[in-house]
Amino acid sequence: MTARARDFAVVPVVGDTGPHNAITDVTGISVGQVTVRNPPDVHSGVTAIVPDGVGPGSPVTAGAHVGNGFGKLIGYTQLIELGQVESPIVLTSTLSAFRAADAVVEWMVRHPDWREVTTFNPVVGECNDGHLSDIRARPVTTDHVVDAIESARGGPVEMGCVGAGTGTGAMGFKAGIGSASRVVDVDGRPVTIGGLVQANFGGTLRIGGELLNAPSSTTTPPDAGSCMLVLATDAGLDARQLNRLAARAVFGLGRVGASYSHGSGDYAIAVDTGENTGIDDESLNPLFLAALDVVEEMVLDSLLAAVTTDGYRGRRLVSLTDSPAWRDYLTGR
Repeated sequence: MTARARDFAVVPVVGDTGPHNAITDVTGISVGQVTVRNPPDVHSGVTAIVPDGVGPGSPVTAGAHVGNGFGKLIGYTQLIELGQVESPIVLTSTLSAFRAADAVVEWMVRHPDWREVTTFNPVVGECNDGHLSDIRARPVTTDHVVDAIESARGGPVEMGCVGAGTGTGAMGFKAGIGSASRVVDVDGRPVTIGGLVQANFGGTLRIGGELLNAPSSTTTPPDAGSCMLVLATDAGLDARQLNRLAARAVFGLGRVGASYSHGSGDYAIAVDTGENTGIDDESLNPLFLAALDVVEEMVLDSLLAAVTTDGYRGRRLVSLTDSPAWRDYLTGR
């Protein structure tokens, strides 16, 4: 079983989680992943977050926040304008994002329920995995994207070097996909919030306030690379409130040491699968705090689940668990 932050007691705020401590703990959310790997040159893939029954006639309420817009979030403007997502949310590599968007449209065109629909808004985010993978080869195909969508399931979410996180790195370490959840009390009722991260950003890792420096290397990636965050909840929020929740996801990266550099596209999407409850803004505080906690934990999970990877042009990213900094941290606690 993949090691997680909780196994090492490195989650400063533990909190109550759903049964899988993943985004799939939110009712109606499934995740599918396809890994595209041809070592040493190709380390890429696709991760799809699929709300049940999502489509042009059955969108889910959504919001988003852009921390730094140096990236590509296809479908963003309509998402913000209407406060809805009407497609699976697909994550992949930067130069494969446009092909992935076309693949989502292809999947939707083929769908028997939407034969008469003449416009679709695919939502596709990306991170640049070009440090470890031959990004110009654009190895992600339509079949990979469709397979990720159609294989989406509930239950545990595979983390680390899988799907869209196969070639990514964060704060100088090998990273990848991470996920976590919290169950909190909102106005006397239990509400679940979950998240998934495609971690690929710069900075210096902080665990509980302690700095952990990545191994020095001539092939360390630049302090850039982007990060995609997806939150889901069943709280019954409206689109404006989901915009606010998405902002907290980007803020949460600061807990683990993100640098928010010029070249890092830091994006968050938030969706709600519940019925709108007309919740007051003052009641959002437990969800805001839980969003910060979820992001912190899922980034740590993305690092702890990843493995040291040798990639394109002889470059390498060392996993956190293989690093001297991690050994020193565990010894010094």
